[in-house]
Amino acid sequence: MADASRTSRFIQNMGANGVYQAILILSGLIVPRFILNFYGSELNGLISSLNQFISGLKIVEAGLAGASILALYKPLADRDEKQISGVLSAVRKLYLQVGLIFLLLVCGLAFLYPVLKGTEAMPRAMVTLLAFALGGKAFIEFFAVSKYRAFLIASQKVWVVSLASALSEFLTIGLIYGLARAGCPLTFVYLALLLPLCVRAGILSWYVNKSAPFIRFDAPPLTEALEKRWDVLYLQILGMIRTSAPVVIATVFLDLRTVSVYAIHYMVLVGVSSILSVLTGAISPGFGNVIARQEKIVLQKASREFEVVFYALVAFFYAVTAVMLVSFVDLYTANVRDADYHQPLFAFLLALDGFFYSIKTPQGMLVTAAGLYRETRVQSTVQGAIIVVFGLMLTPYFGLVGLAVAMILSNVYRTIDLAIFIPRHLTHLSVREGVWRILQTLGTSAIIFLPCHWIGVSPETPIEWVRDAVYVSAWAALVTIGVNLLFQRHIVLSLVRRVKMAFGGAT
Repeated sequence: MADASRTSRFIQNMGANGVYQAILILSGLIVPRFILNFYGSELNGLISSLNQFISGLKIVEAGLAGASILALYKPLADRDEKQISGVLSAVRKLYLQVGLIFLLLVCGLAFLYPVLKGTEAMPRAMVTLLAFALGGKAFIEFFAVSKYRAFLIASQKVWVVSLASALSEFLTIGLIYGLARAGCPLTFVYLALLLPLCVRAGILSWYVNKSAPFIRFDAPPLTEALEKRWDVLYLQILGMIRTSAPVVIATVFLDLRTVSVYAIHYMVLVGVSSILSVLTGAISPGFGNVIARQEKIVLQKASREFEVVFYALVAFFYAVTAVMLVSFVDLYTANVRDADYHQPLFAFLLALDGFFYSIKTPQGMLVTAAGLYRETRVQSTVQGAIIVVFGLMLTPYFGLVGLAVAMILSNVYRTIDLAIFIPRHLTHLSVREGVWRILQTLGTSAIIFLPCHWIGVSPETPIEWVRDAVYVSAWAALVTIGVNLLFQRHIVLSLVRRVKMAFGGAT
């Protein structure tokens, strides 16, 4: 019954998260297109660059997000209301401090960035105001959302966060469409986009106060429950390096138009990663609950099943992306003439990097769910060092291709490390079994990609692109299902039984 209950919550969370990710992907496709059409490549590159710097400043969160969720798993499993209130009171207090520090750092960025990286497309004063507008999203998150979000995720109610976020994103699309078409200055467009975030904060506050009235945010704060935040912080810094370093390096060594080329290609990879996060976002709290209860057998079984499902999706999505990315970007930027967006080699390497970034997600998720932050410091440091060192070495000479190679090397190293670390220190499963699944996934992707590459897929219109994408996806699905039925049949059948049990228990 416990397995069925967890599976039911997982399906509920996955459905809501799927809606959110679908809207997020739609937003990710539409918004940059509006920016390119109405404001040009240089301002699109400016927004991408500023967003990465602001993401770096969010490091002042100091690991609170992960530590807060981790600290809530046990008291929620024990139904200890006093402990829950104490942890959330500490979370609220610390996020207020973090928000003020972040505000000061954004002020510094807003005034320094226009001086260090000027652009003729926008006056310095407007760049400063744009930086404040982009930083406002995190400011609202720190002050009004984070404590509610931590509670809902830890209590396996991801669906609430997902639906509130979906509504916010939908409103964002509508606002940016209307304001851009009306000819509003870009800075004022992004200031207006703070309104949907306030709506999201209001929804989460209302739901938590209604569904968990026992929570007292003014209870004595149990800050000691968040002691792992500094371990989380270190890994958060390294994670920030991984995600922000490419754009920062490109900003330093290349021009803003090239940064825009990177951003448009990377936008597609973010979309693919968002689809996969539907699974991880829904199931991660369940793994945290299992680990908190020390249910070893359940953990091993669930880990195997999750790997099989997730790796199948990785093979499918990244192989299709590798085939269709170049033609998509060509069509997406067909009317843009101020930068060269046709970059076949870079597109393939970026898809390959996305594959290695995602293939380690099941193990990375378990590191977070189990709180193994301190134990993985050294490996994470090496991963961050690889992307910085090789990025600085290769980008000045090979441009975006060199940058992509650095990203791939970083993720290949981390994939190998986690494939060994998690079985030895947490699940106690066979390392060989996990490595075999990774190699099988890589082989599956190659079987999908190579015939399509040899045949050549070059649609010239959006309708032709959709047609070819359907053909390639059908081929990818056939190969992925066939390989998994051949090599992972017993786990696939176990998954089918688990889903039937979940729906049967819900009736």
